[in-house]
Amino acid sequence: MKIIELASHPLAWTAIVVGSLVITHSPEVRAADPFPPVSPEGLQLQKDTTLRAVYLKPGFTLAPYKRVAILDCFVQFAPDFQRNYNENEPDLDGQITASEMTKITTELAAEFKQVFTQELQANGGYPVVDSAAPDVLVLRPAIINLVVTAPDLMTPDMSATVVSSAGQMTLYLELYDSMANTLLARVIDPEADDSPMAQAADSVTNKMAADRILRRWADILRKHLDAVRGQAASSPAAAPVAN
Repeated sequence: MKIIELASHPLAWTAIVVGSLVITHSPEVRAADPFPPVSPEGLQLQKDTTLRAVYLKPGFTLAPYKRVAILDCFVQFAPDFQRNYNENEPDLDGQITASEMTKITTELAAEFKQVFTQELQANGGYPVVDSAAPDVLVLRPAIINLVVTAPDLMTPDMSATVVSSAGQMTLYLELYDSMANTLLARVIDPEADDSPMAQAADSVTNKMAADRILRRWADILRKHLDAVRGQAASSPAAAPVAN
């Protein structure tokens, strides 16, 4: 059975996220996070997680899921990104256009699918499928608050822009049961590029920076799936019967 495409990502609940998250991991900022203990859907905020905010449906476990389906990733720049960027760029040739922003969001959405497929399927052994089944977990991803410090606009100017960080973005990921279309979990995590040294910004270095962040998110999900798989393999019911 083909997975029913969920409605385009409304991001209705990101009002508490957009404009309020600071890219930092200090305990002081984490303590002031604006996340309520229970989401509008009844998901419960988890404590002491690697990611900034993790909400789970009571009783939710990854144990039944051996395969994943990855919906198209919704990508949205930070509010007023275009205006703020262009205000600091007096040269019209160096200003970013709406079509260039669309190109960036389209490429980042495709990169999300590629990185998560690589990490979950090729590295983790969790087949990526497009059909519903009891063991299929649906990922409904979005990247919001996207900021690219120095987009590669392919201008005639050959000068290089050196940056200490390629930018930042926030993951907004929802997990659904593929059979019931039931929301099981929601993850919200802002990340900034933390390159070890300043470097020239171009399409290659920007992609590398995005990949580092995407791989971290995909690796966290894979490790959670691995942990559940390991627990199942070591349980008495899963142990081989002695001869």
